[in-house]
Amino acid sequence: MFRYIIRRLLFAIPTLIAISFIVFAILDLAPNDPTGNLPLTIPPEVREQIRESLGLGQPFHIRYVKWAEQFFINEPLNLIEEATGITIGDSDNRLRVRSWATRSPVVDLIMERLPQTMWVVGLSYLVGILIAIPIGIISAYRQYSWFDQIGTFVSMIGFSVPTFFTGLLAIVIFSVQLDWFPSIYDTTLKVTNWSSFVEQVRQLFMPVMVLALFNAAQLSRFMRSSMLDNLNLDYVRTARAKGMGERVVLLIHVLRNSLIPVVTLIALGIPTVFSGAIITEQIFRVNGIGQLLIIAIQGADIPLVQTLTFIFAVLIVLFNLLADVAYGVLDPRVRYD
Repeated sequence: MFRYIIRRLLFAIPTLIAISFIVFAILDLAPNDPTGNLPLTIPPEVREQIRESLGLGQPFHIRYVKWAEQFFINEPLNLIEEATGITIGDSDNRLRVRSWATRSPVVDLIMERLPQTMWVVGLSYLVGILIAIPIGIISAYRQYSWFDQIGTFVSMIGFSVPTFFTGLLAIVIFSVQLDWFPSIYDTTLKVTNWSSFVEQVRQLFMPVMVLALFNAAQLSRFMRSSMLDNLNLDYVRTARAKGMGERVVLLIHVLRNSLIPVVTLIALGIPTVFSGAIITEQIFRVNGIGQLLIIAIQGADIPLVQTLTFIFAVLIVLFNLLADVAYGVLDPRVRYD
């Protein structure tokens, strides 16, 4: 297992390098001008000096190397220094790609927004899994029952209706009409006592549940289908013939094999949830990565867009690896030797 993980990590490095080059090239070669939003009274020579200060006067390959250096050299070294407390080289002179709009390092901007996104996206995905798996199991075990029919109907609606509609509907019902939850997420709220904790839960409830129900709708259908594929196999009949209890057969034997394809969906769905949460963050005014990406696109902040896009690609590669490792845990037939 350990050798397999090392091999996959080594294979992931050239993959990420290729992805980073494609992302950088597509966005860098697009027509853009960081001085386009400046007043028209600024002389052309000053505009050119601004472009030079941002490194736009350098050749394409030099700009790519400097942009990629932050991911493959500088930031890994910074993480090692923070974890060990040991200084490696000259930390002050390390290149940090900066936003065109704010002139701040793009990594710092992302780290400022990451906790809000992790709270909303992480909790929503966890809640969605906790909702979807039991519904999928019961729906498959009681196929065509009233529970299965209702679950199928709700799942189809939840998967078909976009989150911007369900988010606005939730705001109208629970914020405007009932006044149960706040419609805007307050990122400045700090949990210091019980009342602030309750307020944090209240403002998290709607964005988390909107994303959770959308994720659960898809996962529950896959869980149901995978359970149905295994319920009628020979090993299930053999386990029942040996006198095993129905709960043991269902939760130990059938569930473990049924989770194998669902794990792939869960692992690969996490990066898409981060990107898909952009709309939900805009609706509830969550000051997270999604809103940061929208601001960067609207302001033509190319370095920030490039960095966020590449981070989404890193998440996909990482969770692909985690899905493959999970196969070995769930299925003893899988060997990584």
